Amino acid sequence: MRASRRPRDVTRGARRPPGSRGDRRIIAAPLPPRRRSFIAGMALPPPDPQFVLRGTSAAIHTLHFSCGGQEPDLPVLFSGSENGLIHVWNLKTHRVDTALDGHGRKSVYCVETMGGKDRLLSQGRDQRICLWDLAEGRTSVTDSVCTEHVGFCRCSLVQLAQGRWLMATAAKGLQEVQVLELPSKTSVCTLKPEVGAKLGMPMCLKLWQLSCGSQPLLLAGYEDGSVILWNVTMGKALSQLICHQEPVMSLDFDSERTKGISGSSEKVLCIWSLNEQQNLQVYKTHELVNAGISDITIRPDKKILATAGWDHRIRIFGWKKLKPLAVLDYHTAAVHCVSFSEHRNPRERLLAAGSRDQRISLWSLYTQS
Repeated sequence: MRASRRPRDVTRGARRPPGSRGDRRIIAAPLPPRRRSFIAGMALPPPDPQFVLRGTSAAIHTLHFSCGGQEPDLPVLFSGSENGLIHVWNLKTHRVDTALDGHGRKSVYCVETMGGKDRLLSQGRDQRICLWDLAEGRTSVTDSVCTEHVGFCRCSLVQLAQGRWLMATAAKGLQEVQVLELPSKTSVCTLKPEVGAKLGMPMCLKLWQLSCGSQPLLLAGYEDGSVILWNVTMGKALSQLICHQEPVMSLDFDSERTKGISGSSEKVLCIWSLNEQQNLQVYKTHELVNAGISDITIRPDKKILATAGWDHRIRIFGWKKLKPLAVLDYHTAAVHCVSFSEHRNPRERLLAAGSRDQRISLWSLYTQS
């Protein structure tokens, strides 16, 4: 399994956002590094993928970079596939270093590292969350949690202290979210809506803290289109906001600006904020050309965000004002997931996108000062 650059005669161009002059298609070899840059505010076309990773033989459902280890500026990329395999990609050789099989060939839809690339958490359609030891070449599952959840809601992690993590995951009960401490698997609470509430299943989760050591909070998007802010310590809902008319497929949150964004199966992105009284309120909405958002992620520097679209496209926005910056048009099927790397050098940061077309595209996006 290896990466391949796009052939000179079949390269599909990246499209400019709606409203730009024309819909230019580029048919050329990969651009030199200077031209691969994404320069906000300038009339340059968006880039082609820097590399394309192939060989998983299945749709890609989740991606996660890890910049830990002896080479912090050379991250590895973890991908989870519909065939139940987790691939560990070496981004120096653009090949798979290891393939992990711990979910009985059931689709893997969440992968997260826990303090470095040697400790991995994965979640699959086999209703298990697995903890992996990857140190010194090991590929073993050291522990697992049975969720009994039949949906596709990805679990969420937040680090409490060195070696201690909090994990939220959709539970067996239709509308419930279970919160556990890891690695002890101690139950912290089960978050249940009020009696008579008809939220449907939790669809997406985001654990966060205002600052290190502060009370952990959870944002949960539900099947009825609402987002709820939960106090995990107290086990109670603090605020509820109807953001969408359809199920909330993905959300992300910026704890510095206390502002978040969510997407659904409809044509609208909803941006919402959290005031000092911890009440959620709609900040603004943005209408899309095509319906369906699978995934949303804000880059760690909080300057841009990316969305994964059912229309095969990746959209890039400025996070401050949600200004459309680019539409990346490479994949031939729905894009399921997007993930940013955390390189120290902004010019080396990457965006990865995984698709139903069984390919992972890697993009070099940065703003030139």
